Amino acid sequence: MSSILETKKQLVSDIAGQLRESKSTILVDYRGLSVAAVTELRKQLREAGIEFKVYKNTMTRRAADETGLSELNEHLTGPTAIAFSNDDVVAPAKILNNFAKENEALEIKAGVIEGRVATVEEVKALADLPSRDGLLSMVLSVLQAPIRNFALVTKAVAEQKEEQGA
Repeated sequence: MSSILETKKQLVSDIAGQLRESKSTILVDYRGLSVAAVTELRKQLREAGIEFKVYKNTMTRRAADETGLSELNEHLTGPTAIAFSNDDVVAPAKILNNFAKENEALEIKAGVIEGRVATVEEVKALADLPSRDGLLSMVLSVLQAPIRNFALVTKAVAEQKEEQGA
C-alpha cells in the first residue's frame, strides 16, 4: 500500500516539476478525437519538441496546488491532456489551436504561460502571434531598413555623379 502512495507522490512531484519548468503549458479536452487524429496531434507536437501527456485529474490538481496554480483546478474535469513546452511559448498554443480548428472535438481548456494561468482567449491570442523565428526576422528587417536605404541613396548619388561626369 505504501509503495502505491509513494508512486503517486512521485507522479505529483513530476507533474509539478513540469509545470514549473515549462514556459508554456496548455490543457485540452480530447474527448471525441479518433485514434488517428490523436496520433497525428502527438506527431505534430513531438516534432515541435512539445511533451503531450494525459494524467489523472486528481494528480494534476495536487501538482497545481503544489506549484501555486490552483486556478487550473476548475479546468481539470473530464478527459484532460496537457502539452508542456520548455523552449517555445507560442508553439503549443499555435499547434493546438490550428488542430482544434480542423478537429472540432479538440477543445482548449486553459493554459499556463510563463508561470501565469491563462484563459482560453489568451491562449488563442498567443496562437495568433508569429513564432519566435518570425518575430526575430521582423526585428531584423526593421533594423536593416535604415542601412539598406542609406546604401541605395549612396548608390543613386554615385550613379548621378557618374552620369554628370560622362
